[in-house]
Amino acid sequence: MPSHKKYNVAVVGASGAVGEELFRVLEEVEFPIATILPLASARSVGEEIECQGKSYKIEELTEAVFDGRDIDIAFFSAGGSISAQFAKYAVEAGAVVIDNTSHFRMDPKVPLVVPEVNPEDIELWEDTGIIANPNCSTIQMVQLLKPLDDLYGIKRVDVSTYQAVSGAGKKGMEELVLQMQAFFNFKLDEAKVEAFTHQIALNVIPHIDTPQENGYTKEEMKMVNETNKIMHSDFAVSATCVRVPVLRSHSESITITFGENVDVSVQEAREALEAFENVTVIDDMSKNEYPMPIIATDTDETYVGRIRKDLYANNILHLWGVADQIRVGAATNAVRIAQKWIKLEE
Repeated sequence: MPSHKKYNVAVVGASGAVGEELFRVLEEVEFPIATILPLASARSVGEEIECQGKSYKIEELTEAVFDGRDIDIAFFSAGGSISAQFAKYAVEAGAVVIDNTSHFRMDPKVPLVVPEVNPEDIELWEDTGIIANPNCSTIQMVQLLKPLDDLYGIKRVDVSTYQAVSGAGKKGMEELVLQMQAFFNFKLDEAKVEAFTHQIALNVIPHIDTPQENGYTKEEMKMVNETNKIMHSDFAVSATCVRVPVLRSHSESITITFGENVDVSVQEAREALEAFENVTVIDDMSKNEYPMPIIATDTDETYVGRIRKDLYANNILHLWGVADQIRVGAATNAVRIAQKWIKLEE
């Protein structure tokens, strides 16, 4: 991206799955970097990362590490407790923090941003010095909801997610691979179950994150609450989040209910989605063309297909969306926030 200035960038969680993806995205978009400060826990200190042809050694994240470093932008992707403890030190040192954890998302003073949906909220960053990156499943969903809400006005959303194991980080991916290896060696009963509540190989688990008193899980409530904050809306949202044995890219089956007097046109809906930034429509059942994780993985698009009108109600639309949750749902969205922030600052 063109810029008159180069920026000093810190990445907290530099050795994690999202951190590694952040470096890839920063390089791919030619982000205007002066220098990078990769930060992680003590066990990763000394490891090297590469970005834009330069190597940087990982340093330990401490309360004083930002002092005198003149960091402009600090990406946090190391877990909510880490952001809770250390983000303030980056802000005090003069950086804008783009936080990829859940810790600040529902703080009323912190903007929660998907740049294609609510870029205007980035301007609110100065209240706290922090911009929150939404939950990965929320990001890809609101990218599909926004153009349809603008078109017809949404009254209710019902979503079921089919979430890849990489949503649980490297340990989730490793567990699926090891369990599949054990299966082919006829030793699946001996495989460890640690990252998930049950065996994930050859299974689906309708349980992501902590159960809540209302019968939903924390992950499901994130989608409910974050959607309305991002879209400045009050329509009803209900979510069922399921872990599936896919390595990467989340899928979502979404049912959208519009106002009672709305007569949905599939063609109009498709055109609105096709025109929306960073959304790609793949929707031709006659040719077996529709979004799938293998299409979305390693891309920065949110894919949508299976767009169809409800059989019984004219005001209901069904669709299927897929996106790479490490990129679109985390690293890419964070970098896009930073790009928009730079434009505001310039």
